[in-house]
Amino acid sequence: MIARSSQILVFWFVLSDAILLASSWWLSYWIRFESNWIPLWNDVPEPMKCITAMPWAVLLGLLAFQITGQYTFDRMRRLREEVIGVIRGTALATLFVATTLFMLRGGYESRAALLAFFAVSALMVLFGRRFGWSIVRAFRRAGWDVSFALVVGTGRVARRTARSLRRTTWMGIRPIGFVEDLPGPQCSDLDVLGRTTDLPALIEKYKIGHVFVALPMSRHGEVRRVFDVLASTYADVRLVPDIPGMAGLTVRVSNLDGQPLVSMRENPYFGLNVVFKRAMDMVLSAFGIVILSPLLILIAIMVKFGSKGPVLFCQERCGLNGASFMMLKFRSMRADAEKSTGAVWATKGDDRTTPLGRLLRATSLDELPQLWNVFIGDMSLVGPRPERPVFTRQFSKTLPTYMARHAVKAGMTGWAQVNGWRGNTSLRKRLQYDLYYIVHWTPWLDLKILWMTVFHGFTHKNAY
Repeated sequence: MIARSSQILVFWFVLSDAILLASSWWLSYWIRFESNWIPLWNDVPEPMKCITAMPWAVLLGLLAFQITGQYTFDRMRRLREEVIGVIRGTALATLFVATTLFMLRGGYESRAALLAFFAVSALMVLFGRRFGWSIVRAFRRAGWDVSFALVVGTGRVARRTARSLRRTTWMGIRPIGFVEDLPGPQCSDLDVLGRTTDLPALIEKYKIGHVFVALPMSRHGEVRRVFDVLASTYADVRLVPDIPGMAGLTVRVSNLDGQPLVSMRENPYFGLNVVFKRAMDMVLSAFGIVILSPLLILIAIMVKFGSKGPVLFCQERCGLNGASFMMLKFRSMRADAEKSTGAVWATKGDDRTTPLGRLLRATSLDELPQLWNVFIGDMSLVGPRPERPVFTRQFSKTLPTYMARHAVKAGMTGWAQVNGWRGNTSLRKRLQYDLYYIVHWTPWLDLKILWMTVFHGFTHKNAY
């Protein structure tokens, strides 16, 4: 059934792509020569020349999609991979068509029309793919084109894998049970169906299409034996490495001269993500400085005349990759607050705090000068809150993954803060939320955190 359904999917998408490529080819002619959107410098070619060249556009487009792997379907294919694949396919198709028309000299070699064909075909094919996959996923949720799976292991990683498979029903992969060699209490609604030596028989009995090897890191030596047992089967085998909990950051697979590499400590901001996050930081911080300038001036005057000492307090903090920077705050303590105590945590009712400082800290207004740190690039609007180097060294000794926080820029606000983990609260819990943010970062998560900060992130019982 799986092989047959795969053939149906290929036929459906080939037919859909052919129709969309033909439509894009004709639409590109209209955009170039009939829409009046682009100035005409030469004579308009007859529509029949466009129609005559259309079969080349369709056939060469399908060939380009085949070369770029657009008809090799994976149940776990993500949207980003689909977008990249479609762009690569349409770019290659446009190159093929341009070269062929130039060689044939059929009188239809408009560069603007070819650029329009690339843009329009990429959009139309992508929307066609997403529409087609939405139908396929609806059928899979209803039980059609379902492939059954076994999960090797019963530990934390294995149970999480089973839960993820049950939750992502659109993939059409249904876990039916665990395979485990070590006895022990089970915490799942799936049964243990046998031992690893039983895998070939279980695969044949339950018509298994996928096996997920999800053993903990402490049993990684058993993976080779599991693969040897599975060598005599036709099931698709995937290894679920037990590394996110150890690394605490985004895990990526790359290639070094044919050697697969798994990156366990890598900055999740790459490509356009870096540009988007930096642009958002610069625009919003500049906007904040301008809009809040009357409030900033008022607070500065109040701090200046409220107690002796400078208006701004500069303190060394650890930022991206552990590099130090001077973080700005409105001074909320006496100028000589740490002269006798040294670096210590602020506590509730701290007698070093000025009367105005207590108000500023309770409302987090003392943090507003950090908008300048964000604007110049020392910090980001959203990220783990920065700590002083002395505390960073101290915490890293008791929390092995603490330094992973420095894979991204420190932030004025963060996922831990908007969820209440600030001030004198659990450091371990704060680290957990910071690592969650790093692993699951998206621009939309940043916007959500900023929204939460505006409405209930300034004041907190632990803000002192």
